[in-house]
Amino acid sequence: MNNRKKNTNSNLQQSLFNKWPYGKKNYIIFSLGLAILIISYILMASGSVNSFQSLVISPILLILGYLVVIPVALFYKE
Repeated sequence: MNNRKKNTNSNLQQSLFNKWPYGKKNYIIFSLGLAILIISYILMASGSVNSFQSLVISPILLILGYLVVIPVALFYKE
């Protein structure tokens, strides 16, 4: 009886992870998007209030990360 439960649990876990929609490339692209977001927030915090990097570069990188890279990572299919 106990052996059946272990087999059922392992079969259930295998079936759940076999149907996982994201692959290695998705995680790499998602990590790239997170890196872009982190870099852009650091740029925004490190510059003065009216600096070029805080007002132009950082918002462009944030838009790129949130509206392009992260959705591409979520919707990319092999």
